Amino acid sequence: MTPDDIHVLSAMPPANPSYPRGPYRFIDREYLVITYLSDPDAIRAMVPEPLTPDGSDQVHYEWINMPDSTGFGAYQESGLVIPCLLNGEPVNYTAMMFLNDEPPISAGREIWGFPKRWGEPKLEVRTDTLTGTLHYAGERVAMGTMAYKYQDRMAADPAKRGAHLRKTSVNLKIIPCVTGHQRVAELVAYNLTDITMHFHFSGPARLHLIPHINAPVADLPVLSVVEGRHFKADLTLPYGRIVHDYLA
Repeated sequence: MTPDDIHVLSAMPPANPSYPRGPYRFIDREYLVITYLSDPDAIRAMVPEPLTPDGSDQVHYEWINMPDSTGFGAYQESGLVIPCLLNGEPVNYTAMMFLNDEPPISAGREIWGFPKRWGEPKLEVRTDTLTGTLHYAGERVAMGTMAYKYQDRMAADPAKRGAHLRKTSVNLKIIPCVTGHQRVAELVAYNLTDITMHFHFSGPARLHLIPHINAPVADLPVLSVVEGRHFKADLTLPYGRIVHDYLA
């Protein structure tokens, strides 16, 4: 294998890369997002500087069903997102993610620094209830429920549809060196593009988080639920940009 052969590889392993080159297109990506109020000290402890919590004390708990993802196949995902500020700009910081498919775990961690681990999330409609669950090592650690298609609130203006998905997202990307030190320690930002909304509903919701050492979603405790949102969209995940380098 020549150096030129190595330079064109998309990922490890060389003989069978875990994922192709991006950008990555998602079709019919379905969300259940439950926004809730949590403990401000717990939020602050989980947010890396120079990010700061936005002061709302809100956290978004998400379930995402992805039936058609370029290079990744079909899988589901669940995790925590914290509204923050970066140099005064509103952003979403991804604090924790669990999913059931190896290629997006590898790509997400290696390219964008998504905090992904293997888990068993599931989003489904059970009679009249949109239900999300997360299991880790066979134990349930999260359950969210929302009244199914309770209130349609998609923006009348097509240009405003999907505005919540266009908000800048930020991840903490850490990659160790073979020496045992950090090779990469960065805040990485990205913006979803080519967003087409199919529907958007809001309604009453409930969220239950269970303490677990390897899936510590309950470290951001639920004080009260603000709302549930259920929506579906097509979108593209492009490459991102470095917004802060801790090793510089």
